[in-house]
Formats: sequence, C-alpha cells, structure tokens
Amino acid sequence: MFKTIIVQVDDSPAMDARLQAAAWLAKAHDAHLVGSAATGLSWPAFVMLAGSMRLAPREDFDALRSAARASLQQFSERARRLGVQSIEERMVEEDHRFALLLQSRYADLAVLGQDSGEPAALRALPQYLALHGPRPVLVVPPTYAGASLSERIVVGWDGSAQAIRAIQAALPLLVQAGRVHLTLVNPDRESGLHGDEPGADMALYLARHGVRVEVVLERTQAATGVALLDIARTSGAGLLVAGAFGHSRYREILLGGVTRMLLERAAMPVLLAH
Repeated sequence: MFKTIIVQVDDSPAMDARLQAAAWLAKAHDAHLVGSAATGLSWPAFVMLAGSMRLAPREDFDALRSAARASLQQFSERARRLGVQSIEERMVEEDHRFALLLQSRYADLAVLGQDSGEPAALRALPQYLALHGPRPVLVVPPTYAGASLSERIVVGWDGSAQAIRAIQAALPLLVQAGRVHLTLVNPDRESGLHGDEPGADMALYLARHGVRVEVVLERTQAATGVALLDIARTSGAGLLVAGAFGHSRYREILLGGVTRMLLERAAMPVLLAH
C-alpha cells in the first residue's frame, strides 16, 4: 500500500500535472502526501560559490528560501482543493537531488516531473532518483490531467531484478487495474530468464494476487523503449511500469537507452524502480 507519498514541489509549469497524479494516489490509497521543496543548494554551498561569507549576500539565499516556501504554500492549497486529507510541507536547504534522496527513504513512493517539462537544474532528477534512490519513482508528464492510473496498465517485463522490483512496487495499483498488459519485447533475446513460455510464470504470480493480467508478446525491430511506448499508447494505458536501468551503461547505449526514452517521451505516468 502507498501510505506516504512524497512529491517534488517547485514553481515550474509542470507542477500541476505532478500534483494531480500525487493527489490521485493519495486519495485512492488514503495516503499522507508530503510536498518537498528545496532551495537548490545549502547555505555553506552558497557561501563557497560566493567565495566567502562576507561576499555571500544573505538576502539572495533568503530569496531562495522564500521561493521554496511560496511553492509549498501553493502546493498545500491546491492539494486541499483536490481533496487530499493529510498534507505536509517540507522545505530543505539543499540540492534538489540530495533533498529528495534523503526524504524518499521515509516514503513509499516519490512523484517527480518528466525530464522534458522541467527547468535545466531539475532535468536529470528523475533518472538520478530512480537509479540511486531507495524507493520507486513515479514520473509524470506535463500533459497529465488527472486520469485514473489504474484503469489500464502496461508492465514491461524482461525477467530482470529491476522489473521485479517495479512490479512489486506497483502491486497496489495492479490489483486495482481493470486490465494489466504484461508486455515482453523480443523475449527470445533473454530466453534464459523467461522459461519455455515467456511471461507465463509472472502472469501466474500476478493472477494469484488478484491481478487481471494478459501477456503481450511483441517481436519488433524497434527499440525496446519505443515498442513499450507504442503498446502503452495504443492500449490506452494510464500507467506504464518498468524496471529502471536494468542493463549496463554500455548496453543502455546499445539498446537505445530504454529508461532514458521512457523518462523523456512517455505520454503517460511511468513507475520505475531499480
């Protein structure tokens, strides 16, 4: 169950979509919603950038704190209007990555904005947290408008430990879903992980949890990320679930960077776990 959800808070245009997804989850699971806003750097780091404490204008750093607090106030007001009952604000004087990395330890899920909809300083945040964080990450595109995340779900299954962790993390949503498409792209390339009937064992595992699942085998010349996105789009999925960085960096480059493609191009929220 998702009982504590942390959402990245800032003043970017993509914030509303991210908050709508977090609020949908909080209401669906009766969860506590934590808004986390960071200054972007700590006071010691600010002083180091200025060269000395004497040269570091305190009012400039205070402006960063004020902006974070203002974003949190807007977050709380909007979350209440969306019907969230349990809300908390956290302002952290730290780099955005380190702030969320620490706070996600005490949540079930971290909700972040998609790379393409974020300012440059936040653009690598989803992949950083997915790779280094202890919790699964829900990455929300700026076009998300509050649709159900559990009506229809596509799960990318390649037999990897990362995909298993993503499925386990998404289980509260999978059991609620009207239909789950367990999708294998070119499973023959990883035949040692799938057994005689690719997808059958994982489908049986999910079915025993009460998941309404069907196996989709896709054999294609397209990159795995492209194939998953195409299947999710044509099936009308509201959520895509996948393991993050399941291959070495060399293989990620060779295979087209599946995780990177999902982070940058998905038109629906993507739940990732590493």
